[in-house]
Amino acid sequence: MLLARVIGTVWATQKEPSLEGMKLLVVREVDLQYKAKDKFLIAVDTVSAGIGEIVLIAGGSSARQTAVTKNKPVDAVIMAVVDNLATRDAEELEAEYQSRRGPIKAALEAQAEV
Repeated sequence: MLLARVIGTVWATQKEPSLEGMKLLVVREVDLQYKAKDKFLIAVDTVSAGIGEIVLIAGGSSARQTAVTKNKPVDAVIMAVVDNLATRDAEELEAEYQSRRGPIKAALEAQAEV
């Protein structure tokens, strides 16, 4: 999966018949701070996403696993609109690990050997 922002719409009056009625959106991949990357995709919208929204994209054969895209010639699908995203940096995670490790190590060392 990848994180992307919806940046446009594709109109196609002539297309594969199995794609009739599907909304095609242009999405641009973003990083965890929502900063745009160079890569963009055309994705089938299965969740009524709008321009400017951050979405989750499934690609490849996984894109053909939704009820809307099953067995269709689709390589990317919008499967969720992101409401919020929480991440933590490596230094913060390491500090938390170390704060938990100390008391556990002390408790183990205090146990009598069997």
